[in-house]
Amino acid sequence: MLNCAALADLYDVSVDDLVYFDGGAEKVSIAPKGKHFFGTTVIGERGQIVIPKQARNLLNLKPGDTLAVLGDENPGTKGIALIPSELFLKATQEVMDTFYPKLK
Repeated sequence: MLNCAALADLYDVSVDDLVYFDGGAEKVSIAPKGKHFFGTTVIGERGQIVIPKQARNLLNLKPGDTLAVLGDENPGTKGIALIPSELFLKATQEVMDTFYPKLK
């Protein structure tokens, strides 16, 4: 068990995933601890998406929550991210306080 825990820490995965993950069945690698792949969703005709229930439950997302939509258009890293707007505003404020402290 100690070796399993040490290997899980080394590879930054959970012990459960280290022991029970079936790479052949999953066809993806084990995600690092705290990182998740919840599946896929389809963009609706008006641009709406449905966040999978497992993701909503795990991340405590409720109807009416406001999310910031971030995007990267670089070909090698192109993608989109959704984060709670409060978290985005807090991080933005920390950056402003760090790099522009005289603006307070």
